[in-house]
Amino acid sequence: MFLHLGESVVVPIKDIIGIFDIETTMYSSDTSQFLRMAEEDGFVQRITNEKPKSFIIAEVNQKSKIYLSPISSATLSKRSEMFYLEP
Repeated sequence: MFLHLGESVVVPIKDIIGIFDIETTMYSSDTSQFLRMAEEDGFVQRITNEKPKSFIIAEVNQKSKIYLSPISSATLSKRSEMFYLEP
């Protein structure tokens, strides 16, 4: 199963390490520094030019990748949980 992160970006759910709310995590200087360093190293992909609401850490082709998504972390989490519900 895949999770739609915005625009035309989809990631296999099994490759997702974490989904984070960008507003609440930016209060941490460690998180801000982590995202800044990841962007400098080329690990960050902006999905749109809109202000990101969440960031998703995934392992793609055995490499870490961070997606900045315009979709809230709550919405993305709900979408990912839909695949694990029993009928």
